[in-house]
Amino acid sequence: MPRTLTLKNIPDELYCRLKIAAEMHRRSLNSEAIVCLENVLTPTRIAASERLARARQLRAELSAGQFQAQDIDSLKRQGRT
Repeated sequence: MPRTLTLKNIPDELYCRLKIAAEMHRRSLNSEAIVCLENVLTPTRIAASERLARARQLRAELSAGQFQAQDIDSLKRQGRT
């Protein structure tokens, strides 16, 4: 059975962003809010191979720029000591 939820004290900027998104998707504010909540709260499984491929792609993109592999490794270790 559907429930009713009342949101209070929504920041103006967030409300405006939600309203714009609702208009872009041709939805009501209520429907857009539900879709946003579903997207955030519904767990999605990503295959390990896909996650690894994304990580490798990101690393390659970073390495092509200003970061080298050793720089990335050094940054990952910061704060772990």
